[in-house]
Amino acid sequence: MNDHSERPLVEIHNLTKRFTHRDEELTVLEELDLDVYKGDRIAIMGPSGAGKSTLLQVMGTLDEPTSGEVLFDGDAIFERDSDAIADFRNREIGFVFQFHHLLPEFTARENVMMPGMIARMARGEVEDRAEHLLEMVGLEERLEHQPGELSGGEQQRVAIARALFMEPRLLLTDELTGNLDLKTGAGIHAMLSDLNEETGVTIVVVTHDPRLAEQMPIKLVLDDGGILPFEPGDEQVGDRIPESQLYREPTNPRQLRADSNEDVWQEAQESA
Repeated sequence: MNDHSERPLVEIHNLTKRFTHRDEELTVLEELDLDVYKGDRIAIMGPSGAGKSTLLQVMGTLDEPTSGEVLFDGDAIFERDSDAIADFRNREIGFVFQFHHLLPEFTARENVMMPGMIARMARGEVEDRAEHLLEMVGLEERLEHQPGELSGGEQQRVAIARALFMEPRLLLTDELTGNLDLKTGAGIHAMLSDLNEETGVTIVVVTHDPRLAEQMPIKLVLDDGGILPFEPGDEQVGDRIPESQLYREPTNPRQLRADSNEDVWQEAQESA
C-alpha cells in the first residue's frame, strides 16, 4: 500500500448522485469515496449504465452531486458560485470525449488555439503554444490540416492538445478511444503515458476496453454505485479507496475481462 505524504489533488467524500426519470428516482452513485493524487494515471471501468461518465462529470464540475463533497487541493469546489466554478474548470481541468468536437472549418493549429483565444491571450503566444502542443502529440506535420484531412487517431490527438492548452492539472477522458481500432487506441494511451511523464498532468480515463485499461497503473471499477479495485487487494489502489472496498469482487467480473494483445500494445508504444 502506498504511503502518500501529500494531500490528494482530488478528494471525493460520500458522493451520491441521483436522477429523476419518469417520476422515479434513480441512484447512480452512492456514498462513493475516492482520492486522486497528483500525477496519477487512473482507468475507471464498468458496464454501461454503471455511472462512469456521471462520476467523470462530477469530478470535472460539469454536474453537481446530490450529496457529498468534491475537494480540489482541499477546497470544496461546489461551495463556489457558478461563475467561480466555471473559471476553476477552465483553468484546472481538461476534457477529451469520445467525439472530439473539433471545428471542421479550422486547422489543427486553430482548433488547439481556441482556449487561448477565448481567454484573450496574445495571439503570438497562443500560436506558439498550440504548435508546441501539436509537436508534443506528434502532429508537427499536420498544423495546417483541417479535421476532415486527419485520421480518427490524429483528430483525437488534436483534441488532447486542445485540452492541455490551459495547462490543466487534471485531464479527464471519456471513452477516448471508443471510435478507434485497437492499434490506434493503444497508441493514444501510450501517448497519454508520455504526456503524464513529461508534464505531470493527472489523468483519469473512463473506458470500456479492458485491454487499454490494463495499461494504466491504477485500475478501478464502478460497481453498484461504489468504486472497487479491478484486482481485489491491489496495493496501488489501497490509499485511494476505503479499505472496506479494497478486497471486494465486482458483481460481474467477466464483463471486465478481455484477452490482452501485448504485440499490438508494444507496437503502438514503439511507434507513438
